[in-house]
Amino acid sequence: MSELTIGPDTQVTLHFAIELADGALVDSTFNKTPATFVVGDGNLLPGFEQALFGLKMGDEERLQIKPELGFGQPNPDNIQRMPLSGFDPEADLSPGMMMSFADANGSELPGVIDRIEGEQVYVDFNHPLAGRDLYFKVSILAVNPAPEKLQ
Repeated sequence: MSELTIGPDTQVTLHFAIELADGALVDSTFNKTPATFVVGDGNLLPGFEQALFGLKMGDEERLQIKPELGFGQPNPDNIQRMPLSGFDPEADLSPGMMMSFADANGSELPGVIDRIEGEQVYVDFNHPLAGRDLYFKVSILAVNPAPEKLQ
């Protein structure tokens, strides 16, 4: 009997690290509890899942994830112009500064100050990893059939 490989209808337990091209670490489970997910459950972006297809227990890989399969390309429409008067006058605004904003539903939404021009502040609401090549280091600990879906 052949070993089960990662694909649809599998549950995977793994350690992972996400790194930038320069080696900067974004996230890792290697010194924590491993991650477990069912392929297609939404816990991993589809591009990360697809990169794992065909791997089996015991495999260790470093996989390149292009922006289109990761967090996408930056969308210029996600840079919003806001009046400087709408910000706390005590805030020391500067490009690169991350701030929390409320979206239309009142949920927290992170944004990064892109630039300040006169009385206008441009805030970038793109995901911070948009447009970046990522490296997905994985160590596959287990691959099992997915548990039956609850009816």
